[in-house]
Amino acid sequence: MTVLAPAWSPTTYLLLLLLLSSGLSGTQDCSFQHSPISSDFAVKIRELSDYLLQDYPVTVASNLQDEELCGALWRLVLAQRWMERLKTVAGSKMQGLLERVNTEIHFVTKCAFQPPPSCLRFVQTNISRLLQETSEQLVALKPWITRQNFSRCLELQCQPGAPRPQSPGPAACGALTWPRPHPADP
Repeated sequence: MTVLAPAWSPTTYLLLLLLLSSGLSGTQDCSFQHSPISSDFAVKIRELSDYLLQDYPVTVASNLQDEELCGALWRLVLAQRWMERLKTVAGSKMQGLLERVNTEIHFVTKCAFQPPPSCLRFVQTNISRLLQETSEQLVALKPWITRQNFSRCLELQCQPGAPRPQSPGPAACGALTWPRPHPADP
């Protein structure tokens, strides 16, 4: 009995293997050719703030490493998860305002961020503080967003010496669902 094998060259096999492996791993690129940050993001954040309970409790990471550009991006990733979560419990008017702010920071979902590290700690704050910090992060990133490749920022980092958790608390990172990267826009 004769078994026929496809007449593939080693080069064809290698190309197929590369295509399959790159499709499975997702993109590791986190760069932007055009600025996803609008010039009126502060207005959108202010309009949302006018309608929110200023002491509405949210959580923010308290021990992210102080990395100039990566830190701003990391905080936006976490803020974007809050915008998504708040939209699920808001009324229609509030959903529209939340969506306007979320549109400003949704660009972070284009990057394939790793799940948050177990050393990350969250503390409770209020929504007005989260929105103020979101505005500050956008200001910090705006001049760099098209000139910097943020691929080295895909893994959130805790401050050095951050203790490992013994058991996850109620405000652990599992409280927020982790974003999945969206396919690149054509």
